[in-house]
Amino acid sequence: MILNKNLFFLIIFFVLASCSSVPKYPQNACKIFGQNYLWYKSAKKSSDTYGVPVHIILAFVNKESGFNRWAKPKRQKIFKVIPYKRPSSSFGYSQAVKKTWELYKNETNNPLALRTRFKDSVMFIGWYMEKTKKINKVPLNDPYRQYLNYYLGWGNYSKKVYKSDKKAIILAKKVEKQSKIYRSQLKECQKSLDRKKYIIY
Repeated sequence: MILNKNLFFLIIFFVLASCSSVPKYPQNACKIFGQNYLWYKSAKKSSDTYGVPVHIILAFVNKESGFNRWAKPKRQKIFKVIPYKRPSSSFGYSQAVKKTWELYKNETNNPLALRTRFKDSVMFIGWYMEKTKKINKVPLNDPYRQYLNYYLGWGNYSKKVYKSDKKAIILAKKVEKQSKIYRSQLKECQKSLDRKKYIIY
């Protein structure tokens, strides 16, 4: 009986580990979802809920955290040597800051949402992009301007801060490029992914 329980917990551990590990091929959407099929179902659910394309959601996660659930901004350094505080409270797959994450949880009535859980993170991205569409009138299929909002915030975007922020422009262009790559790749495997409905979710 004890052996069976230990085996059960061991199986659960490996299932959870496989679902949260960093993909071996982060630049290939089909291989990402082939390695972590439940990630596809989570991204698809966000897409169905908020109308945001899966390839754009995936490009956001790639740019923000590199699919690392524990990702945080690097600590600032005093005199370029002594570790200091982090520049923001960004954390998890989506790199959402605490304040915005709390707003998301309250508005969606999802108090148990975690920034380290892929499912919650992609739902957050969909929610944020939908709000960007409402607040700043940016289409959901526009990864460039959507990412500028995500990176700078709705207020700074409306003030056109990006015009003097070269880093924001560079990052938004990278997200746009990666989203196009993911979109092209998903054309080859999305039908196959959609057929795997027998997997429990």
